[in-house]
Amino acid sequence: MVLTDILVPPESSIREALRRINEAGTQMVLVADPDRQLLGTVSDGDIRRALLAGLSLEDAVEKCMRRNATVASPGLSRSHLIELCRRNGIRHIPIVDEATRIIDPKRNDEILAPPVRDNAVVLMVGGRGERLGELTRDTPKPMLTVGGRPLLEHIIRSFIDQGFHRFWLAVNYRAEVIEDHFQDGGNLGCRIDYVRENKPMGTAGALSLLPAAAADQPFIVSNGDLLTRVDMGALVDHHTGVGADATMAVREYEVQVPYGVVHAEGDRMRAIEEKPVHRHLIAGGLYVLSPSVLPLVPQDSFFDMPALLDRVATEGYVSVFALDGYWLDIGRQVDYQRACDDFGRVVGPEDSRG
Repeated sequence: MVLTDILVPPESSIREALRRINEAGTQMVLVADPDRQLLGTVSDGDIRRALLAGLSLEDAVEKCMRRNATVASPGLSRSHLIELCRRNGIRHIPIVDEATRIIDPKRNDEILAPPVRDNAVVLMVGGRGERLGELTRDTPKPMLTVGGRPLLEHIIRSFIDQGFHRFWLAVNYRAEVIEDHFQDGGNLGCRIDYVRENKPMGTAGALSLLPAAAADQPFIVSNGDLLTRVDMGALVDHHTGVGADATMAVREYEVQVPYGVVHAEGDRMRAIEEKPVHRHLIAGGLYVLSPSVLPLVPQDSFFDMPALLDRVATEGYVSVFALDGYWLDIGRQVDYQRACDDFGRVVGPEDSRG
């Protein structure tokens, strides 16, 4: 779509706007002055309502344009563009500069079609989930149902929606349940392979079992119990952009002391701080690793991700990436209940499709 194909001056006829909509297949044209400053938008629905209200096809298009159009800035991420479109119930959004001059129009089909990401995604789904009690006695935690689907399926679909298509699942506890459900990933339009742990290997040990083909470029490692709306492409782009050996996604976590905290020197009170809040960065269970990191993982051993990152940090560069968006680690029964409660409000609109 060429920008000039959907630009019309305010004095253009409604007929001309309708012709442009039909030829461009955009369902919308942008009304602009000669300097491409956005004045408004006109959709086929706006034209239909205008004709029903008594306007004719020869009337000026400015008579039926929407003057307060939803716009976006050039630097807005794809995930934020999607959210803008969803929140405002629109299918197109003009990208404008600080002077509201039109730079580019974005259609939903362009926004929703992410770039193909060949980076592998390794999902650690072998744990027993013992803190969930009876819920995981016969069912591996990643296969607990949220909104009618296994949690792991939501995770994989979210990655697929962002352009990822190569998956490795590190399985152990009740591995057959996971393998029978997903098989080779063909039903989801992706490729799924499996790394089978013969014993618990921690949150990083299974990386020693990955074939070279899985780590031919930076790859994502994710816990298998995260319900999130994080922009995974932005995470990978950050990793490669800063030249990191490993990248850890982090979130800010607040802890409030429920009492007044006393600051003293000896027996002399200097100050009292009422219920202070302490803020910390916590690991978000998402990582990007460069292939050069894999030799640091011991073979056939229990090994956790913090130990791996400590090793990387002594020899290379571990960057941090602040997570933006919905994130929930489902480790306890109360977290699982929250995930079920949040589904319709946060997860459902994109993941309820067949």
